Amino acid sequence: MNALTDAIESLTIDEAQVIDLTQRLVRIPSVFRPEDGLSEAPVAELVAEQMRTFGWEPKIDEVAPGRPNVVSVIEGGLPGPTLLFEGHTDVVTEGDRSKWTRDPFGGEVEGGRLYGRGSADMKGGVAAMICAAQAVRRTGPFPGRIIVAALVDEEGLMLGAKHFVARGHAEGIDAAIICEPEGGEVCVAQKGAIRVRVEAVGRMAHGAMPEHGANPVPVLASFVKRVGELQLDLQQTAGSHPHLGLPYITPTVFRGGELAQLNVIPGRAELALDIRTVPAIDHSKLLASIEDEVEAASTGEVRLSMEIIDDRPASEIPEDAPVVQALVEAHEEVTGQAPSFGGVPGTTDGTILWRDAQIPIVVYGPGGKWIAHQVDEFVEVSDLIESAKVFAGAAIRFLHWEGEKRQ
Repeated sequence: MNALTDAIESLTIDEAQVIDLTQRLVRIPSVFRPEDGLSEAPVAELVAEQMRTFGWEPKIDEVAPGRPNVVSVIEGGLPGPTLLFEGHTDVVTEGDRSKWTRDPFGGEVEGGRLYGRGSADMKGGVAAMICAAQAVRRTGPFPGRIIVAALVDEEGLMLGAKHFVARGHAEGIDAAIICEPEGGEVCVAQKGAIRVRVEAVGRMAHGAMPEHGANPVPVLASFVKRVGELQLDLQQTAGSHPHLGLPYITPTVFRGGELAQLNVIPGRAELALDIRTVPAIDHSKLLASIEDEVEAASTGEVRLSMEIIDDRPASEIPEDAPVVQALVEAHEEVTGQAPSFGGVPGTTDGTILWRDAQIPIVVYGPGGKWIAHQVDEFVEVSDLIESAKVFAGAAIRFLHWEGEKRQ
C-alpha cells in the first residue's frame, strides 16, 4: 500500500483553478435554446480548451448540431481499471431574470457562495472533476486510466450519454462517479423514470350539442383515476425505498386538440405521465399494467392509446462496492466526517450508463441537493474545493485497489 499512500500524500488541488473554471463555465449560458442561438457548444469549447492546457487530448463528438460531447482519456501508465468522471454541460432555463437578485450568468462570488445558473447543477461538478483528474495525473504513473466526459442534453433526453455509449466510449469502464450536486451524500441509488404519452381520440362537436360528439376529456379523467389507484397498489407492493422513498405515477401535462376552444368538444386530447420508480419495480410489468388501464378506460366512441417516450431504470449498487468505498474514505479524509448514504430522487446520465453499458455508478458532487433549477442557484466555494479533493482521493484509491487485484 506504500504506492497508494505516497500517491494520496502527493495529491494537490489547485483551488483557485477550480473556482475560476467554475466561474468561466457559469458565465456561458448553455441553455439549449436554439431559437436564441444558445446551445452547449461554447461550454464544450471551454472544457476542451482547459483539457488541452493540461496536456490532455480531448475528443469532440457532435451529438446533434451545436451539441458536442467532450471526452478525454488520461492514461496512468500502469495496468489497472478504468474510472469515469461524468458531468453535463447543459443547464435549464434561467426563467424570469427579474426574479434573480444577481445575474444568472454572472458567476459572482459573494459571502463564500458562487452564484449563477448551473453553479450547482452542474458546472461546479464539471470543474471539480476536471481539476481532480489533473491532480491525479500530476502524481505520476498510476494504475489504469481516468476518462473525463462532459456530455450534452442531460436536462433533456440524455442524448449525450446515449451517444457516449453508442460510440463505444463506455467499453471497458469499471465504474463511474457522476458528479451531480448531492450535498455531501454518497448516493448509491437513483430513481428510474418512465415518460408516457396517452392520447384519446373522440369526435369533435359543438359544446352546446355534446350528443353529436364523443368527448375525450371525461375518458382521460377516468384514466387518471385508474392510474391513481395503480399508484397506490404500486406503493403498497414496492414499499418505501430507504434512500429513494415511494414510487409515483404523476399526470403532468394535459392538452386538448389543436382546434380546442371553450365552446368546442375536442376531437382528441392527450395526457403525459411522469413515472418515478424504485429498484424493486419491473418496468415491463408496470407498463403492461398501464396498457391494461388504457384499454379499460377506452369506450366504444373514444379510444385511448399510449406511447413510451423514454424508459430509464432505477439503479442501485452495494454500499461496499469499491467505487463507493473509495468515495467514502476520501470524503472522511477531506472533511473529517463519515458521509451519509443517499439516493437521487431524479435521474442522471448515470441512468443511461447503467442501463446501456452496465457500468456501476455512484453519484456525488458539490452543491445542495435541492438547489438545482431554482432562482439564485449557488454552490458553496468550500464545497467546490472539498469535492475536487474527494474526487481526486477517490480516484487514487479506486485505481490502486482495483489495480492490485489484477496484478
